[in-house]
This record gives sequence, structure tokens and C-alpha cells, in this order.
Amino acid sequence: MTDLPRHLAALEAEAIHILRDGVAEARNPVLLFSGGKDSTVLAHLATRAFYPARPPVPLLHIDSTWEFADVLAFRDAFAARHDFRLLVHANEQGRAENINPFDHGDMYTTLMRTEPLKAALTSGGFDVIFGGARRDEEATRAKERIVSVRSASHGWDPRAQRAEPWRAFNWRLSPGQTIRAFPLSNWTEQDLWLYILARRIELAPLYLAAERPVVRRDGLRIVVDDPARMRWQPGEEAQRESVRFRTLGCWPVTAAEPSHAATLTDVVSETLMARSSERRGRIGDAGSLENQKRQGYF
Repeated sequence: MTDLPRHLAALEAEAIHILRDGVAEARNPVLLFSGGKDSTVLAHLATRAFYPARPPVPLLHIDSTWEFADVLAFRDAFAARHDFRLLVHANEQGRAENINPFDHGDMYTTLMRTEPLKAALTSGGFDVIFGGARRDEEATRAKERIVSVRSASHGWDPRAQRAEPWRAFNWRLSPGQTIRAFPLSNWTEQDLWLYILARRIELAPLYLAAERPVVRRDGLRIVVDDPARMRWQPGEEAQRESVRFRTLGCWPVTAAEPSHAATLTDVVSETLMARSSERRGRIGDAGSLENQKRQGYF
């Protein structure tokens, strides 16, 4: 077993405690799994928390229908390799109506991420929903409790959250309420990558630098994951560039960064030198994350 630095061992122990505590209190728990680095680390921690038993929480993936192909392949392989039950939910009506990030902006996030998430949680009857959000990601995330109460409509009200003195978590629910629990709340991006390196956790390949087809728009690099669905501008052509991602979302609204960090060790070194938020690559955030969370977004 790999020995962890003291601070990583403490973060791992805290996350495992929250997972075990939440599962013990839950009637029907679930773990949100996007295939990104945060949810992958959280799912890895769940395998450790309940080893040697099969993880007692299924993975729930909300397919926006604009996911990276590599993420979908990784999602399926990860779930199979670690014996997770995988649940996938999408807004099929939105798919049929071609709701897309090029034309529909925030409405796309609402219709293809928030609403199918709420529908999946309601239809599945899940009461404790684990997610991989961290407080250092963004100002709205920083307001979030580790154990966050949501209304019957899955909305988030920061004024309705409970105190968490001495890491004592209140899992009680009134009728209709649910809980979003975030065991990685106190981790930083650097902590996450150091842990991934120490535990040798396999990630979606998009986190490692490689030559990819890139279009530059407004100073940002968009990787063209599906040329047939790309909304090309006049005279526009993709160019091959060595890039990687610090954060993953829907491919038309997630910017890559120039990089030659092709190994986990290189990525850790690059991350330790970073001076900007990883979420600057989320083109769709644009100050709307708090409103999205109030509507029920992760």
C-alpha cells in the first residue's frame, strides 16, 4: 500500500468517513459520476471505503448528449472495472429537438443537465447524492456545506444550510428533502492531483496532453470532438495542437489549455505552477453557476 503524505492521508480519511456516514444514514444513496477527475477520485474513494464489498452506491451519469467520446468510453470502462452499477440518464426530448450549447446558452445547461439530473433523482428515489465538488473551484462552491440540504424541487438555498461544528453532520431530512454530500469539499486542485499520482488513479485521457484538433475562438481553444456536429464559422479550420484539459464538461463549451504534460508527474508539476482557476475553461459558467444551483444543478 502506498504511504500518503500526512495531509493527503487526512483528506482521504475525512472523505471515506463522510461516504461511510452518508451511506449508513441513507435510504437510497447515489454517486454522481461525470467521468471527470473529481468524480473519478470520489468513486475511487468509495471503492476503498467499502472494500472488499461491492460499492453500495451506483454511479449516476447525466449525459448531456454533448459529452467527449473519450469520457463516455472511460465512464463505461471504469464502472465495469470497479464493479459499480452504472445509471445513465439523458433528456431524450431535448436530444430530439437538438437543444445544443451553440444556440441555447444557459437554457442548454438547464434543459440538458439540470432538468435530467432532477428527473433522474426523483424517479430513482435517491435521498443522499454524493458529488465531487470542491470549495476551491469557484466562489459559489465555496459557500457550499459538506452536507447540503436541497428542497423538494432539488433547489439550493444557502440560507437554509445547517451548521457543521466539529465535522458533525446532520443527515436528517424533512419530507421531500434530499441531501447533496461533497466529501472532497476541503481538497484543492493540487491535493487532487497529488492524490491521483500517489494512488495511481487512471483518468480519462483528456487530462493528459496530446495533439488534438483545435479551433481558437475569443482566445480560447476548443477541441473539435465531433466535426459533424461542430458549428463551424466561415473559413474556420481545426489545427493540431498539443493541449490538455484541467476540467471537463461538454466539449463545445470547455476550453483546453496548451500543454506538453503527457504524464501524471508532468501534470502535477504543471498544476503546482498554475496561477489561475481550473474553471476558467468552463465557458458556460459566466457567473451563472449560483443561479443554476438554485434551480437544482450539481
